[in-house]
Amino acid sequence: MREPIRDKGRLSHIIDAIDTILERTKEMTYEDLIADKIIFGGIVYYTMIIGEASYKLSRLFKDTFTDTDWDVIANMRHHIVHGYYQVNPTDIWYVIQNDLQPLKERVEKILTDTNWDEWEQQ
Repeated sequence: MREPIRDKGRLSHIIDAIDTILERTKEMTYEDLIADKIIFGGIVYYTMIIGEASYKLSRLFKDTFTDTDWDVIANMRHHIVHGYYQVNPTDIWYVIQNDLQPLKERVEKILTDTNWDEWEQQ
């Protein structure tokens, strides 16, 4: 049996998903995003990964790093999964344009500043 993924691994998943989205959309317009259902679906998929990884962070982690609303991020994932045919491209575009870079910077700071050997012993 594999060792369970811990908070550090979840944060790495968030960074990987953000990097994938930002790299793919850096030259893209909103019209480009909605013009190709496969591309849009891929962006939505990686957005779900961000939400799922946020959802799976430990309660201790979420209670410690309260300057990021992890539950709002997780709820976006729930909205996408459970309302999959009602995903609003405008909402996804807003997240890409406004939320991903600040989230990436925050997660990178947590990854850099945290003593993970000590953290994972808690």
